Amino acid sequence: MSADETFVEHGAHLMLAAGERAEKPTPNWFDPAEWRRAGAVAIETSGRGEVLIVAHGDETWVLRHYRRGGLVARVIDDHYVWLGPERTRAFREWRLLRSLRAAGLPVPNPVAAHVYRTGVIYTADIITSYLRDTRKLSWFIAQGTLPAGCWRRIGAMIRGFHDHGVDHPDLTAHNVLLDDAGNAFLVDFDNALIKPPGDWQRAGVERFNRSLRKVALETGTDFDAEAWAEVEAGYAAAGSARLGLE
Repeated sequence: MSADETFVEHGAHLMLAAGERAEKPTPNWFDPAEWRRAGAVAIETSGRGEVLIVAHGDETWVLRHYRRGGLVARVIDDHYVWLGPERTRAFREWRLLRSLRAAGLPVPNPVAAHVYRTGVIYTADIITSYLRDTRKLSWFIAQGTLPAGCWRRIGAMIRGFHDHGVDHPDLTAHNVLLDDAGNAFLVDFDNALIKPPGDWQRAGVERFNRSLRKVALETGTDFDAEAWAEVEAGYAAAGSARLGLE
């Protein structure tokens, strides 16, 4: 564990938080039933993982439970093989978010991570700060009203992560958030990795393109070549700026 981290062990519960946080994490932070009992749940969503937006003092948090996707989820759902705390999904994502925030990348602030171990398996949760006044890019596409200039900003945002070596395995319209000014943020870094430059960068851009087209098809809205050209232009310009070519 790093000196700027607080590690708390409470029976089978293992928790991680920033060393500068005054209060230590408790198992109740990661228990949806406790938040519901306290009447502190503002928004509750479902999907691949249960997500609650909760009020904690003057903070608003996003609590996400880790669940598997795809066919394997039908068999083991939210259980993972225990290989030590350093290799748990929650601890890895929490630490990655800390480093990305320190690098100035647009990600939510990681509040705390939690794993609950039972023998050779574990379940996991993560809490991040709530990005106020943001919505998913997929929501904006469905509404057909996107903030001006957002496509170019999204391209630049993706390039920033790629130049930092971040391979986001689920770079889709559902994990890009926008505020009303068109500023872009990226969320859900489960299984994201830091890699040297390679084909994965272009593959990530193409994955994002497919996601945009899928959302447009599902919602009966438009996503045209002109919009994608803006994404590509923002991506290219951000790279040129970092190389001092602009």
